[in-house]
Amino acid sequence: MWILTLFLHDKVKMFEYDNKDEARTEFEKANGCKILSEIIHYRDFEKEEVKSLGK
Repeated sequence: MWILTLFLHDKVKMFEYDNKDEARTEFEKANGCKILSEIIHYRDFEKEEVKSLGK
């Protein structure tokens, strides 16, 4: 998951995206102070560990 955070005057707006390409496109279009973050959930790592142990 990707989060775009925009700091606009006295407001903060956050937008969530499922893929990097979409998030990057919106990041480039946005004006002002902005941060693009990738969010990785710990549960996602646990699932991958279980899959790799089964091989």
